[in-house]
Amino acid sequence: MNCKTIKFLTLLMSALIAVALSSCGSDNKKTVETDGPAIDVKNTDTAKIEKATQWYDAVGTIRPRTETSIESQVPAQIIKVMIASGSKVKRGDTLFVLDSRQFSARLGSAKEGLKAAQAAREQANQGLIAAKANFAQAESEYARVKKYFETEAATRQQLEQAKANFITAQSSVKQAREALIAAEAGIKQAGEGINEANIAQGYTVIKAPDSGEILRRMAEPGDMAMPGKPLAVMRTSGALRIEVFVREGLISKVSPGMELNVEIKTLGSQAKAIVNEVVPYADPKTRTFLVKAQLPPMEGVFPGMYGKLLIPVSENDVVTIPAKAVKTVGQIQTVLVKDKERWTSRFIKTGLAMGDRVEVLSGLSGHETVGY
Repeated sequence: MNCKTIKFLTLLMSALIAVALSSCGSDNKKTVETDGPAIDVKNTDTAKIEKATQWYDAVGTIRPRTETSIESQVPAQIIKVMIASGSKVKRGDTLFVLDSRQFSARLGSAKEGLKAAQAAREQANQGLIAAKANFAQAESEYARVKKYFETEAATRQQLEQAKANFITAQSSVKQAREALIAAEAGIKQAGEGINEANIAQGYTVIKAPDSGEILRRMAEPGDMAMPGKPLAVMRTSGALRIEVFVREGLISKVSPGMELNVEIKTLGSQAKAIVNEVVPYADPKTRTFLVKAQLPPMEGVFPGMYGKLLIPVSENDVVTIPAKAVKTVGQIQTVLVKDKERWTSRFIKTGLAMGDRVEVLSGLSGHETVGY
C-alpha cells in the first residue's frame, strides 16, 4: 500500500473510534489509552481555569469622521467636472464648472442699472443746485419787497407775489433734495445688485471647501446642478470611525470614552477604538442604538467597509490549554492527558482562541497535565 492509502485508512480508523466512543455514554471525558513509552511528549502544561470575557459583536460600517456634501448654490448646467471618485484635492481646488452665461448677463444688467442710477444722481444734484439758486433769488426778492411794503413803496399784491415765489422756491429745494436722496438709494440698490450678480457668478465655479479625498462623484458634464442636490461627497480629514447598532439590552454597557476592540473582518485585523458618541435614541423598528467609535490609523481601511465592535457582556470561568497541544484529525480534536504515569488521548471540543491558548468547552475540567 502507498502512503496515501495508509493515511486514508488511519483517518478512517480514527473516525470509527470516535463514533464508537460517542455511542457508549454521555461522559464528556472520553479517553483512548496509549502505551506510555510510545508517546513522544516534549512539552507539558496545565489545563488552567481562567476568566474569559463574553463578547457581543455589534456589526456596522466604517465611515469618515468628517464627511462633506458638495452642492451647487445656483441652478445651472454642469460644463466641466474636474474630479473623480478617489481624487485627492486641496482647499480651493476647482471641482465643478457651471454654465455662467445667465449670471454674466445679470451682472451686465446690474452694471447698466448702476450707470443709470449714477446719471439720475447727477441730474438730481444739478436740479438741487438750480433750486437753491432760485430759492436764494426768491428769498432776496421777498425781503426787498417786504421792506418796500413797510415804507409803502410796494403794494400788497407785490408783497404776496414775492412771498408766493419764495414758498415755491423753498418747495423746489425740498423736492430736489428728495430726488437726490432717491438717486443715492438707486445707486446703493444697483451696487447691491452688482454684488449679488458677482456672488452668483462666483457660485458657477465650485471649489473644495477643505483638503481631503473625494469619496463619491454623483454628477457628469451636462447634468443640471440644483441647490440641495449633492454633486459629490468628500472626506475632509483622514480620521475614520465605525458606526454600529447595539441592541437596547446592552446599551448600558457602552459609554463615551470606553476603549473597545474593533475587528475588520475583510483584513483579518483588530484594533482599539474609542467610543466618542452614543446617540440617546433607540430606533423603534430595530430597538437598537447608534454608537460611533473613533478608529486609529489603519492601512487598507476605507469608508464603507464592514466591521464589528466587540462589546464585553460578562466574564466566565473557562478551561484553557496551549493551542499547540490540540491535535485535529478532520473534525476530531484530541489532547494528551497524563493519568498517573501514563499518557492517554482524550477527546475534547475547543472554543475561542485566547492568544496562544484555546478555550476547552468539554473534555477537561481544569488542572490536568497535558502534553504535546
